[in-house]
Amino acid sequence: MTRYALLIFLALLAPAVLAIGSVWQPALWIAAGLVLLVALGIYDLVQTRHSLLRNYPVIGHLRWIFEGIRPEIRQYLIESDRDEVPFSREQRSIVYQRAKGEEDRRPFGTRHDVYAAGYAWLTHSIASRAHGEGDHRVRIGGEACRKPYDSSIYNISAMSFGSLGAHAISALNEGARIGKFAHDTGEGGISRYHRHGGDLVWEIGSVYFGCRDHAGRFDPKRFAERAADDQVKMIEVKLSQGAKPGHGGVLPGEKVTAEIAEARDVPVGVDCVSPHFHSTFSTPIEFAHFLQQLRDASGGKPVGFKLCVGHRWEFMALVKAMLETGILPDFIVVDGKEGGTGAAPLEFTNHVGTPLAEGLTFVRNALIGAGLRDRIRLGASGKLVTAFDLVWAHALGADWCNSARGFMFALGCIQAQACHTNRCPTGVTTQDPLLQRGLVVADKAQRVALFHRNTLRALDEIVAAAGFEKPMNLQPWYLMVRQKNGEVLSADKAFPLLEPGSLLQSESGHDVYDGAWRLARSGSFAPAE
Repeated sequence: MTRYALLIFLALLAPAVLAIGSVWQPALWIAAGLVLLVALGIYDLVQTRHSLLRNYPVIGHLRWIFEGIRPEIRQYLIESDRDEVPFSREQRSIVYQRAKGEEDRRPFGTRHDVYAAGYAWLTHSIASRAHGEGDHRVRIGGEACRKPYDSSIYNISAMSFGSLGAHAISALNEGARIGKFAHDTGEGGISRYHRHGGDLVWEIGSVYFGCRDHAGRFDPKRFAERAADDQVKMIEVKLSQGAKPGHGGVLPGEKVTAEIAEARDVPVGVDCVSPHFHSTFSTPIEFAHFLQQLRDASGGKPVGFKLCVGHRWEFMALVKAMLETGILPDFIVVDGKEGGTGAAPLEFTNHVGTPLAEGLTFVRNALIGAGLRDRIRLGASGKLVTAFDLVWAHALGADWCNSARGFMFALGCIQAQACHTNRCPTGVTTQDPLLQRGLVVADKAQRVALFHRNTLRALDEIVAAAGFEKPMNLQPWYLMVRQKNGEVLSADKAFPLLEPGSLLQSESGHDVYDGAWRLARSGSFAPAE
C-alpha cells in the first residue's frame, strides 16, 4: 500500500481543501489541482503501457521529468571541464570565448593528465618565430581543373538546410562571407538562405538534391545550371559521412516545407528518401568518369569527394581507377566516425566507420603509395574545434580542416542534443519559427567570423612556436603521442608512412596496405577472390 500512499493522500486531501474553499476562495484552485492529480493517478492505475506508473501512480512521472532534464543537470552541475559527452565544457568554452572575442587564456597550468595514454603534444623549436595573422590558404585544383579555388585552411563542414534552420544557415553563410572562408551546403542543396555571399562547397549526395529529375536520378542539365553560379567554388560528392556511414535517411513529408522543396527539387509534403548508395555509378571506374562529368559541367571547378573510410580495399579500388583512367579528384575530404551533427542510429554512431586519425593516415598513405599524393588535396573533418586539433590534423596529412559542431557552438549551440527533435532551445537545428527567432543572424554571423579568425590566430601561434611559417610545414614526426604502455611515439611511428610509389612496386612492406591493394579492383567495389 505504501506505493499508493501519495494517491490515497491526495484523494483524502482534495475534499478537505474543497471544504476550506467555502471560506477561502483560493483553496478552490488548489482543490482543482488535487482533483486533476487524483484523476491522473486513477488513469495510471488502469493504463497498460507503463508498468512503473501502474505500480507507482503520480509519483512515477518524476522518472520521466528527471530523465528529460538529465542532460542539463549533468552538463551544468555534474560533469567536469574535460568530460567529453561528446564535447567537453573546456572545448565548448574556448569556442564561445573566441566567437565573442573574449579572453581565452587559462591560468595555473594544464588540467590534462600529461602521463595518460593518448595524450598528444607538438614538439616546439628553440628557434621559434614571430607569428602572423593566420590567414593561410591552400589552392585546390589539379591539372584538369580550370577554376582552382584558394581555400581557407579552416571551413564550415557539411550541414544541410533542413537539419539546420534558416537563421542558422544564413548566419553561417554571412559569417563565411565576412571571414572569407568556405561553407559546405551539406547534401540538402543550395537554399535561399545560402545566398549571403559566402563561398559555397556544393555537396551532392545519393539523392542528388538540387540536381535531380522527378524520378530522383541525377540531372546533368540542372546540375550545370546551378554549378555555374559564381558563389559555388567547389563540388563535393558525398560517398559516406562519419555519423552514419553506409546508411541512408528519410526526411518525413511533414517536414518538407516549400523552402526545403525549393532547395532540394522535391515535391512539398512528400517523404525524401536518401538511398544508401549512388544510382549514377556502380564501379570505381564509373565513379571516376562521374567526377569528370561534374568537372566538365561545372566549367572546370574543383571536384572531389567525401567519405568515412570503411572497407580499405574499396578506397584502394578508387585509387586504381584513378590510375587506370587518369581522372583524379581535385580533393578528398576524410570524415572521421567521431563526426556527426545529424541524428543517427546509436550503433552507427558508436561502432561503424573509421576514426579520423586512422582514416586520414590510411588515405594519405594510399595516395603516397600510388604516387598521387602531391596531385590531390586532403581535407579532414571530425571534432576539430581548437587550434591544436588543426595542428594534429595537419601533422597527420590534412591540407585543410572542416568543422560542423565548432561553428554550431559559435552560433550559440549549448549541446542540448535535441537536434533531431525540432525543439533546439537555441534555434540552431529547428524549423520552428518561434525558436529560430532567438537566433539573430547579424549577431551570430559576426561570432562565426570571429571564431574562425581567432582560431586561426591561435593556430599560427602554435605553428610559430614550432619554428614554422605555415601549418602545411607540419609533419607527423613533430607530433608525439603517449601509448597505453607509457611509451612515447611520434605519429610517423604510430602511423608508419609508406614510401612514394611503393604500392606500384608490388610490395610496400606494410601488410595492411599490401593486402588491401591486392584485394582492390578498378572494375568493382567487391574484393578480388
